Amino acid sequence: MYMKHLTLIIMTLVAMTGLLISCSPKKQDAAANSESDSKILICYFSATGTTEKAAKRIAEITGGVLHNIEPATLYTDADLDWRDSLSRSYVEMHNRTFRPALKDSVTDMSDYSVVFIGYPNWWNTHPTIINTFIESNNLQDKIIVPFMTSGGSDIINSEKELHESYPSLNFADGFLMNAVSDDEIKAWLKRIGI
Repeated sequence: MYMKHLTLIIMTLVAMTGLLISCSPKKQDAAANSESDSKILICYFSATGTTEKAAKRIAEITGGVLHNIEPATLYTDADLDWRDSLSRSYVEMHNRTFRPALKDSVTDMSDYSVVFIGYPNWWNTHPTIINTFIESNNLQDKIIVPFMTSGGSDIINSEKELHESYPSLNFADGFLMNAVSDDEIKAWLKRIGI
């Protein structure tokens, strides 16, 4: 009787161990997926809302977290008049050392390994507020992914300037988000390993 009882206990323990082993990989996979989703931060500066829409599309596809790069003083329509040599954007972009103030100077990036940085095309490159953002935050050991919205220019000059200005940072190939499909965004992300 004692042996039957002991055998039953051992068989129950073996069955429970098998059950625990068979269930644990699923839990680990779910945790890993959840963890990888939280490692992507999509930062964007959007003066008119166009770049914000592009950032939201990337967030939907990647599951990343959105962060608005907000200037301390918002840009008005007059500030954005690129034909007016006295407008705020004209003055900032014609002095590449200019650093517009941010509403929140430092962003907590400790939980993220991939940081997208999006912006509109201003004078065939990125707005100087992007330099303020990069210089205000610790982006070492992050994969930085630029993306741009534009009325007609490409992202090539902006990428070149970012590489030259911040040679110690790890930039992935950027992307121009003009009239692109979700499949094109996914192909770009696959190409850069994200």
